[in-house]
Amino acid sequence: MDVALELVRELYPGARAAWLGGSVVRGDAGPGSDLDITVLLDGPPAPRRKSLEYGGWPVELFVHTEKSLRYFADKDQERRQPTMMRLVGESVVLLDTDGSGARLQAEYLAEVAAGPRPLSPDELNLLRYTITDLLNDLPGATPDVRLAIKSTLWQEAARLLLLGTGHWSGTSKGLLRELTRYDTTHGTTHATALLAGLRTDDDHLVHEVDTILSPHGGRLFAGFELPG
Repeated sequence: MDVALELVRELYPGARAAWLGGSVVRGDAGPGSDLDITVLLDGPPAPRRKSLEYGGWPVELFVHTEKSLRYFADKDQERRQPTMMRLVGESVVLLDTDGSGARLQAEYLAEVAAGPRPLSPDELNLLRYTITDLLNDLPGATPDVRLAIKSTLWQEAARLLLLGTGHWSGTSKGLLRELTRYDTTHGTTHATALLAGLRTDDDHLVHEVDTILSPHGGRLFAGFELPG
């Protein structure tokens, strides 16, 4: 926090607010983790994103106005991945000169808690079809192709599980974090099961994916249709 605040004061002395988020705040930072710092300005040089090293830390700076923060939060809502909303909402307020730091933190935290908009029937069917198509391609695939299919399959299944039950999704490690949150809340072990299937035999992964598909109608291929 000291390093982050020093950086903000040095580079952006006119900042209205600043937040420290990401892994160092969640408590799961590793040796290569960086400081995720969001800064609120009234105008230029915002909006911009900048990476640098400072005080022995790699730093990701997200420099915004209120308008650009809202723009990217709306993008979060569209793709159902709360990146910006979590960076500000689930943060430590480093600087707050006019109350905007606490106000925006509470606003975005409330949006995270409210969850994403529900999947439409077409969106749900497209996810079911995509997963079914991957499952159909798995038998008989060469080892390299099978690995590529499985690496996509676990992520699509995780997205269906999360979005189909009104939870946020993500990509890569962000998707795994969202899935782990789901398991913690619901007392399930989907993250462990999906990754175990990815590492080991196909049957284990297929069984877990079918388990996830089942509440939504199971596999979907014949009869799948979307308007152009």
